[in-house]
Amino acid sequence: MDWDKLRIFHAVAEAGSFTHAGDRLSLSQSAVSRQISALEEVLHVPLFHRHARGLILTEQGEVLHRTVKEVFSKLALTQAFLSESKEKAAGNITITTTTGFGLFWLAPRLEKFLEIYPNINVKLLLDDTDLDLGMREADVAIRLHPPIQPDLVQRHLANFPMSIYASQSYIDKHGKPETLEELSHHHIIGFSGFNLPLPNINWLAELLKKETSTFKECRLLANNISAITSAIASGAGIGSLPLYAATNKQLIQLNIPEISCPLVEAFFVYPYELRTSKRIAVFRDFLLNEINSFKDKNEP
Repeated sequence: MDWDKLRIFHAVAEAGSFTHAGDRLSLSQSAVSRQISALEEVLHVPLFHRHARGLILTEQGEVLHRTVKEVFSKLALTQAFLSESKEKAAGNITITTTTGFGLFWLAPRLEKFLEIYPNINVKLLLDDTDLDLGMREADVAIRLHPPIQPDLVQRHLANFPMSIYASQSYIDKHGKPETLEELSHHHIIGFSGFNLPLPNINWLAELLKKETSTFKECRLLANNISAITSAIASGAGIGSLPLYAATNKQLIQLNIPEISCPLVEAFFVYPYELRTSKRIAVFRDFLLNEINSFKDKNEP
């Protein structure tokens, strides 16, 4: 198996068609098809099922694709490591985090980071699932739970309180709850979705179900923290938000003495191979400075 054929196979597997792969590689569709046929002939196995709507990897193709993807990811990591300046932070950095943290906290601060480091380019990927850093789906991640993926360097960034909020318009209309029992009679907004952005996202509804007999279910559910924040701010109900998402001036924090609010743990994680990367180091330090400043301004 030569590298050129594997490179073309990788492009075809990712693109799902000879034509799209050819566009990426600046090759004709027929040239790509010939290279794949030649690779299949060398291996004596079919790698793709051909059909009218595109290509599907065979079982053997899936095995080869997993290996090739890992090899090319490691090569990309090595290339970035070898080409990076050790004196000056420069190059590209792909950052992944949850949709809520990315929208509310990180994205508004990237302009400042780019101004400080003009030789660094940033790609921001917002996803409530954990992208695979080992496979180079991103260079670094800000995770809102303790990392479980092995072989990652992790740095604890902060604990964000997961407090209870309402809007003044809601309080004016429905009153302000002072106890857990009073809160159980109010309109509670919760999360519903397959990909939990936070491990304790529905703690408030779960507490009310466990500790009271009057609370039955949330009046409003959404699968996105930004939507939940907007709904609370508009007066639709009461809900719990992490501190980084609760900067809307229309939100009022509710302090109910008998309720102890949980914390959201934030971690900065990256592959061990990037531990000496200058651009990773300056981004980590930037995050720490910004988070400390944010907490100083927003925590009592």
